[in-house]
Amino acid sequence: MSSNDLPSLGAGSPGANLPALRGHNTALVLGLLRAAGGEGVSRLELAAHTGLTPQAVSKITARLRSEGLAAEAGRRASTGGKPATVLRLVPGARHAVGLHLDRDELTAVLADLTGRAVAERRAPLAFEAGAEQVLTTVEREVAALLAAADGPGVLGVGVACPGPLDHTTGELHRVTGAPRWDGFPLRDAVAARLGLPAVLDKDTNAAALGLDRARPDGTGSFGYLHLGTGLGAGLVLDGRLYRGPRTGAGEFGHQIVQLDGPRCDCGRQGCIEALCLAAVAGGDLPGAARALGVGAANLVELLDIDQVLLGGRTVLAHPEPFLGGVARELAAQARTRGGGSGARPAVSVALAPGGARAVADGAAELVLAPLFGTRRPALRPS
Repeated sequence: MSSNDLPSLGAGSPGANLPALRGHNTALVLGLLRAAGGEGVSRLELAAHTGLTPQAVSKITARLRSEGLAAEAGRRASTGGKPATVLRLVPGARHAVGLHLDRDELTAVLADLTGRAVAERRAPLAFEAGAEQVLTTVEREVAALLAAADGPGVLGVGVACPGPLDHTTGELHRVTGAPRWDGFPLRDAVAARLGLPAVLDKDTNAAALGLDRARPDGTGSFGYLHLGTGLGAGLVLDGRLYRGPRTGAGEFGHQIVQLDGPRCDCGRQGCIEALCLAAVAGGDLPGAARALGVGAANLVELLDIDQVLLGGRTVLAHPEPFLGGVARELAAQARTRGGGSGARPAVSVALAPGGARAVADGAAELVLAPLFGTRRPALRPS
């Protein structure tokens, strides 16, 4: 099985009452149920916000209730007519597994339909050791995770690991420091070991997707910079995760900022990843933060993003130096742009929500997101 076995339900445009778009329309309804939370939403509101007819909404919600995905959540106070029945998503009706394969640690989470982790496991991992050891660890930890949770059916497993890789084919390329993975079909191998549909993406993409789905408005652009055992970026542009046509976007750590700088594990010199990691290893946190800030300012110059979010174990272990250092570089970048009528304040920087589990949570979202559509709907006041 592969990521192609996962539901592929589009969303983002008004609903259509055509049998061929049944999955699309269901995704619209599920997305609104998820957005409504525990308060729920009425069928009339679902129709108004999706563009579907009330009859189509009734058919969809009846099917969702029969499958245990939706349930009644009471009635709305009457405004003159019959009180409206309110429906809500049933979070525990299905689950997704999210795996973060870091270079030295596996984090596994079991998430409900809202994306909330209901169980978590961590284990040492030697990613550079190759496929057999990694797959054995994955199989053991996921079995323990599911046994402890003892919950309803699992939709699939999302796998997030260092890149470069091809999200579409599920294959790894020549991962920096781990060349033996080059060409390995990790997605399909995980699916075969676990007996579950699987989807693969870069760790930074998974984190960015999870962060985007958790934002209240789902608009704008941001860059997620992850500094841990390596350095990479996840990009959300105009409310959409941007992978690039070959999943090559976000190789942030391998931009060269010092031509005669230290040699990087990728084989070149002066990569920002090498500068950051060397500074951290030498105890020079201000220097590491400045290097990261220079890269963040370059990203702002290139893509005009609205916000920079920081994550990864190195940042989380020393948040204040990194937040301060990156903020100073972004402020300096803003000052160079002058004070004309079109000038804007410095782009903001903040710690990414989710902490050390951000990548694993995002990996679970790789499985969940297609159920709710590629665009997250918002409930507007009636």
